[in-house]
This record gives sequence, C-alpha cells and structure tokens, in this order.
Amino acid sequence: MNFLQIFFLAIGLSMDTFAVAVTIGLASKKPDFKKAVVSGFYFGFFQGAMPVIGFFAATLFAEHITAYSHFLAFGLLGFVGGKMIWGSFKPSGDESINAMSPRQMITLAVATSIDAMAVGISFAFLQISIIPAALTIGVVTFIISGVGVCVGSFVGARFGTKATFVGGAILIIIGLRILIMGIM
Repeated sequence: MNFLQIFFLAIGLSMDTFAVAVTIGLASKKPDFKKAVVSGFYFGFFQGAMPVIGFFAATLFAEHITAYSHFLAFGLLGFVGGKMIWGSFKPSGDESINAMSPRQMITLAVATSIDAMAVGISFAFLQISIIPAALTIGVVTFIISGVGVCVGSFVGARFGTKATFVGGAILIIIGLRILIMGIM
C-alpha cells in the first residue's frame, strides 16, 4: 500500500469517529475549540494505536478479536448513546450531558477504533510498515474528529437537548450498524 491508499483508508476509518465527534459537539451549548482538540486527541490516539496493537496481535489473537469485536463496539456505543438520550430529558441546567469525562471519551474512542485493530491485523499479513501507517491514521482521525465536534457544536448550540437526543440515537445506530455488519 502506498501513502495515498493509506490516507484514504484513514479517512474511511475515521468516519465513525466523525459521527461520534458530531454527537459530542451536539451536546455543547456553544462551540468549544478545546473540546474539539481533546476529542480529536482521544480519537486520533486510539485510531492510531489500535492498528499497532492489531499488527502485533495478529499471530496470537486474530480469530478471537475479530469474532467478537462487533459485540463490544455495539455495547460500548449503545451504553454511551443511551446515557446521552437519558441526559437529554434532564433539566437544561444539568451539565453532565455537556462534559465528556475521560472515561466516556476512552469508551467512545475504543468502540470506534476496534475496526482499526482489524486493519492492523491485515497490515501484518500484507507486511505493511506499521508506524507510518498508524501515524497517518491517527493524524487524519484527529483532524476529522476535531472538525466533527465543531460541526456538532454549531448545530447543538441551536437545538439544545433535542440535538443531544439525536446524538445519542446516532451512537446507538452506529453501534447497531457495526453489530449487523459483524454478524453478516
């Protein structure tokens, strides 16, 4: 694989993180550059680290990782999405839906980067140099996720808790899509 192919692969891998980043932005009452950078860091780091983990785990755990990854991703995204939907019914003064804790961010980042681990496994079989590929994936995801938070916060500032409800529903739908694709 050449750089351009890895770049486009990185864009494809980051689409789930973009959608999740938009939902993070939807929960904001105003645009927040810091939240965009922090979210981009979490998503970029895990999207870049998971191919490395997959690359090195390829010979040991490949069939076990890919056999159950869709269940894990669905569970994590469903939990956080359900929590966002629940939070959207709370009074507007409740800030819990507006502040993503490190624990929530790690949960979302892991859930959206499991497919990147599978890509790392395939990189091992294709004998692709993992460090440049992982860095490319991480940087592209960082940028796309940051943009997603900004887009979401622009919309969220105008629609409030309705946008948070929609964001939670989007996370659940992404989880369902991953589950259905994994089962088929």
